[in-house]
Amino acid sequence: MAETDVVATERSHGVSIAISVLMIVIGLLALAMPLLAGVAVTAIFGWGLILMGFLHLVLGWQVRGLGAHIWEFFVALVYLFCGIYTLMHPLAGLVGLTAILGAYLLIKGIAELVGGLAARRIPGSGWLLLDGVISLVLAGIIWAHVLAAATWVIGTLLGFSILFTGFSRLLLLLSVKRSYRTATV
Repeated sequence: MAETDVVATERSHGVSIAISVLMIVIGLLALAMPLLAGVAVTAIFGWGLILMGFLHLVLGWQVRGLGAHIWEFFVALVYLFCGIYTLMHPLAGLVGLTAILGAYLLIKGIAELVGGLAARRIPGSGWLLLDGVISLVLAGIIWAHVLAAATWVIGTLLGFSILFTGFSRLLLLLSVKRSYRTATV
């Protein structure tokens, strides 16, 4: 391997490790302030809906035919209404997002298990399996308490998910880096 390849690999590992550490910090912050994290996620989601509403308004002017215009404007109004409602009623938004988070963690957990099994020959791939199992457990907790715990569960569970994703990636990267150095010696 050329020396420039080694330098590039070291740089990419450094960036990946920094991103993993950032995930860990974000996860810890979300755990320390779960309601604030939940409201922040709700606000971001609300603004995303509003942005989609404006994009559909632009599409409404671009499409041909009266039916297409009406449809795009209707979709734009739905997005705008939902986005504004979410921003004006963040706790109601948290309940909805809690249900969405449960679905996300279920899908993510399955994907991490599949990825971990597919990568089982790579050192440290067991961390991906652990991440998948934790995501599935968190999804189950959400679905069991979606209404009662919506004000804290989204921030707490998102914090745990981000924290363990950061740790799993960091430990995987360190394992790969260790085995790479052993193989090149």
